[in-house]
This record gives sequence, C-alpha cells and structure tokens, in this order.
Amino acid sequence: MAIIATQNKPVIVNPLKQSQPLGATLAFLGLKGMIPLLHGSQGCTAFAKVILVRHFREVIPLSTTAMTEVSTILGGEDNVEQAILTLVEKVNPEIIGLCTTGLTETRGDDMEKILREFRQNHPHLNDLPILLVSSPDFKGALQDGYAAAVESMVTQLPEKGDIRPNQVNILVSSAFTPGDLQEIKDIVSAFGLVPIVIPDLSASLDGHLDDSWSPITGGGTTLAQLRKVGSSSFTIAIGESMRGAAEILDKRFAIPYELFSEITGLDAVDNFLQALSDVSGVSVPEKYRRQRRQLQDAMLDTHFFFGRKRVSLALEPDLLWSTVTFLQSMGAEIHAAVTTTRSPLLEKLHLEKVIIGDFEDFENVVEGSDLLIGNSHTATISKKLNIPLYRQGIPIYDRLGIGQYTKVGYRGTMQILFDIGNIFLEQEENSVKHGH
Repeated sequence: MAIIATQNKPVIVNPLKQSQPLGATLAFLGLKGMIPLLHGSQGCTAFAKVILVRHFREVIPLSTTAMTEVSTILGGEDNVEQAILTLVEKVNPEIIGLCTTGLTETRGDDMEKILREFRQNHPHLNDLPILLVSSPDFKGALQDGYAAAVESMVTQLPEKGDIRPNQVNILVSSAFTPGDLQEIKDIVSAFGLVPIVIPDLSASLDGHLDDSWSPITGGGTTLAQLRKVGSSSFTIAIGESMRGAAEILDKRFAIPYELFSEITGLDAVDNFLQALSDVSGVSVPEKYRRQRRQLQDAMLDTHFFFGRKRVSLALEPDLLWSTVTFLQSMGAEIHAAVTTTRSPLLEKLHLEKVIIGDFEDFENVVEGSDLLIGNSHTATISKKLNIPLYRQGIPIYDRLGIGQYTKVGYRGTMQILFDIGNIFLEQEENSVKHGH
C-alpha cells in the first residue's frame, strides 16, 4: 500500500498536470465530424490548441465561446448560442463537444439550462448532438477531463438495440496513444470481434494525410457507431479512469464489462488475450503466440540491464500505474513517483509513497535515479541533474512519431524493453568509458 502525499504548498511551481478541458478536448477529437467548443476565454482555448498541435503535429479543430470581462459578468448564454450557430453555419459539424473551463465554472453558468434554452430557440438543430462536459481547470487533471468526456458520450449517445454477439465496446483512457489504439483494434479484430472504440484517436490523430482539408475531425468513432454501442455484447475498459463509463453502460444496457488497468507486460497481455478468447470463443491466433515467444526472448536479453535500476516517474495516474507495474516486473526499482490527480490505483501501487504534486516536488526527490520518465517538460530536470529521460505522456514535442508510438500488446512491450534497455546500455558504456 502506497501512502499518498499531497503537497500543501501555497503555489504550484513548474506544473506537471495538464487541465481538465485539455483532457476533454483530446477525448472529443476521437469522434468523427466533431469540433470541441471550450466555453471560456480565448486564452484557455489557445493554450489547449498549442499543446495538442505541438504534441501531435496535426491540425487540431478547436473553437471557443470567447468570453470577455463583460460577458463573464453578465453571463455566457449569448456567447454559447452564437458560437454554436457560427459553427453550424461555417463548418457544419456532425457533433459538438461543449466543455466548461475554470472561468465559466467559477462564475457558475447553468450549462444545462443554457443548452435547454438553445434547443427551444432553435428547434431545427435538435438533431445536432451537443455533448456537455463539466471540466473546470481548477481541480482534477487531464485524465479526469478525458474520463468525464467519455462518460458524457456513453450517457447521451448510445441507443438500445438487439444484442450483436460479436460487437464489443472498447473504452480507452488518456494513457494510450493513437498507435496503442490501432494495436488494440488489430488484436481485438483478430479474434473475429467487431470493436467500437470510444474514443478512437487512431482514426483521427494517427498522423495521416486526408484527401481534402476539413475544419472538423476527419476520422474517429462515427455517430452511427456510437448509437450502436448499446447493442454490444461486452465492454472492455482499459485504464482505471474508464471504470465510470463502463459502469454507465452496464447500468443503462446491462452490458457486462471487464477492466484492464494495463496491457503492457507479459502477464497483462496474456490476461487481455485470454479475455478476448473467452468472449469470442476463438483460441489465441498463432501470430500472437509467436509474438509472445519473441517477447520472452526480449525479456531474457534485456533483464540484465533493468535489474536494480532506480527509476523516477512523473505521469498521470493510469499511465503511472501501467509503467510502474511493468518496470517492477522487469526487476527495476521505483525511486520516486509523482502524479497529477487522485485515483483509486495510487494506493494499490507497491511503493512507499506517491506524491501528488508538480515538477518542483519531482526535482526534489529524483536525485540518485538512473532514469526519469515523464513528458517533454521533464527534459529540463534531466539535463540539470544529468539523468537520462524516457519520454511518456502529454505533451511530447521534442520527439517525432508520437502518434504512431505503441507500448501495448506483446510488440509494444518489446518496443519499451528495447527503448529503455538501450538507454541503460548506453549509460553503462559511458560509465565504463569515464571510469565511474
């Protein structure tokens, strides 16, 4: 059992966490024909847009209600109405994701009432789905906003229908990249199952050239697929923060679910494939049996470099959990762990303590580590203390190919083993060279 330490500082120094609206926006970008609309000042939206553009190196559709000092005091009803009407006229989205921000949450705008009145005033737009998410940036973090957006999707869009035996829902948390999602879809499909991934970033933010430019998302889970979610025979939730959405589907449509907190590492992938085999009645394809043997060999080749290495991590809770459990399975020691927001997973970690804090707290506890794991903002600490860095999380803007990066399944696990193993190998060569 880990002790959860919250830093009661009067100010956050060098923030680690990203905001809830950014998380909600990221989730919405996995739906086709979507434009996320942030209800707040232009600065809130510009900030989220810059982070996502730098991370994915893609065009990010994002809009704002552009609240000013005056409209914030008088109320944002007109701004929301005008923003939605402008979007319908200019870009004709199939779906709008409306996220609140710290500004409008602090003021206390009654968003449900604003939307009800909008529907009454514009009955011709009643068929346009508008997903509302409460995502104040003064509490929680990216993972919370992302989970809230997914819960909004499964609450508002799926409809009851006849059960389709081979159709499964895949709820995926913010810890997974577009490349991870593609791998998950490929694995699920190999068992003869038809996956509906909610949300599907692998079809929108995987870094592909479209035939024509679009001001809304060009790929992702379609509205038609989201409507069919209620007909699925089973739900697979990946990442603890997806438990709430899985429970909503269970309650609404009596769809049973299984939750996997990680699918990196030999045991974790074995469990995932066994579950898919149980659901589908199909035995594990030979392709994956061979990949498993390749992973076993990779673990034999690399475990010398991982043993007793001290690793410090600064990651969101779901990603922290899967990375820590994987490293510990390879014999590495966790020197320090800092995260952004509370999660039931944190206490279950086999660590002395987990700090909910910022990069200042991280810098204070990492001395003596062999490796740091965190987003690109960790690079400053890495250079200052001369400890190598392995990049994970959001944003990563000083490396290419983040959209395609894969850490799940047998192949993804091998990739991480070799990536981190090579860092340790280089370190050992350097220390021999310099006589340390």
